[in-house]
Amino acid sequence: MRPEALALDRPWALLLLAALPLALWLLSRERLRAPRFLHPRLALVRAVGPGFAARLAFLPPALVLAAAALVAVALSRPQTREREPEALAVEGIDIVVALDLSTSMRAADFRPQNRLHVAKEVLQGFVGRRRSDRIGLVVFAGDAYTQAPLTLDAGVLRAILAELRTGVLEDGTAIGNALATAVNRLRESEAKGKAIVLVTDGDNNAGQISPLEAAEIARTLGIKVFPILVGKGGVVPYPVGQDARGEPVFDYREYPVNPDLLREIARLTGGVYASATDRAGLESGLDAVLDDMEKTRLFEPSARRRPVELFPRLLLPAFGLAALGILLAATRWRPFP
Repeated sequence: MRPEALALDRPWALLLLAALPLALWLLSRERLRAPRFLHPRLALVRAVGPGFAARLAFLPPALVLAAAALVAVALSRPQTREREPEALAVEGIDIVVALDLSTSMRAADFRPQNRLHVAKEVLQGFVGRRRSDRIGLVVFAGDAYTQAPLTLDAGVLRAILAELRTGVLEDGTAIGNALATAVNRLRESEAKGKAIVLVTDGDNNAGQISPLEAAEIARTLGIKVFPILVGKGGVVPYPVGQDARGEPVFDYREYPVNPDLLREIARLTGGVYASATDRAGLESGLDAVLDDMEKTRLFEPSARRRPVELFPRLLLPAFGLAALGILLAATRWRPFP
């Protein structure tokens, strides 16, 4: 902790100090105009000289004036700023979640909710639990886009996840593009542990980059990919509208899946493949694939400056001096007559 230069928040209050010489002059004038006690042997009294108490007659008004000076300085709000160098040392890994937003994620085999709803809820919990990891977010359908860069701000990521919807991107499942975009987010990372969590429910059918080509690039950069296949596969209920009572109407559709492709991506990069047919499976898949990864220490240096008010340190002695001056003025230093 290091204090910085002194500053005054209200420097104009120091103008009150100019009144102190005026007060001192008025006190001296008042003393000269005070009535005198005549004594028949005044010369003898003067020869003896003033005693100890008389020599300190100036003390009560001096204490009050000193208190007034401290109050004036306190009113100027003197402040100093303490600089506290901080290093946010966090032990963790860098993770990019690549989340499928293709329309097939509306399939309701996680009844009463669809695949995307459950995936978002589980990912929000995952982000909230991994406080020591920097996490980024890539979304994909027919193409892939970065939704959030690597960050330690779990609150922002959870808010972003809550707003995700299907139908916003061109439809399709561009797994290769998603992996390439996630790799690009991790390319400059200095963490020893780097991972991509690929959450998808289908087979690659769009994009310009093949999934295995993207996986090979990830491998060369030391990035592990953990694919999680969401849903039961096969014929699944898909919402097509609502009935007269507002209840969802489902049709049954079959969406192709390719677990062998996801297993090969995991094998190439040193990750682990997981299949999530329910909420519990998705949660365990997210947690288990990362727990054994190598961890590294991330440093995000920062410096916090906080203002420190000094006026309390002035007011307390000011009140003490004023009280002492008033008390002494009421004792043997009391004006007479």
